[in-house]
Amino acid sequence: MDEIERIKDQIEKAFYGGAWHGPSILEILNGLSSRKAALKPVAGAHSIWEIVLHIYAWQNAVKRRLQGDPAKLTDEEDWIQIKDFTDLAWNKDLLKLRESIDELIKEVMKLDNVKLEEKATGQTYSNYFMLYGLIQHESYHAGQIALLKKN
Repeated sequence: MDEIERIKDQIEKAFYGGAWHGPSILEILNGLSSRKAALKPVAGAHSIWEIVLHIYAWQNAVKRRLQGDPAKLTDEEDWIQIKDFTDLAWNKDLLKLRESIDELIKEVMKLDNVKLEEKATGQTYSNYFMLYGLIQHESYHAGQIALLKKN
């Protein structure tokens, strides 16, 4: 397995399942209602839904950077404000999240080892560092979601 395949494998495990650390993002979100996703059981903390949209924003930012766009997120893009709290809106956001990871994986699979070591567009770090950072980011937020889900 080459490094590109390893990165793809780790992204898939963090998002879809089979990660060493425990449940993946989708495993944790499975069966979660829009009502529960919108709750803020910890004062000053984000809701599960807000975290889901934050993960979505960064999956897209990384994909865009791989495509040559510096993707500098504004605060509004980084933490998207939810305006519609219906089941339909929750399901649409979950679908967007799944589609964005699949699109990102397609971009990863276009890389070669040279491109992997190049600086990420508009950044001071490499594509390699950025992709492993995304995996860490997904795992970090999976833990947050798991804790919030228990409340």
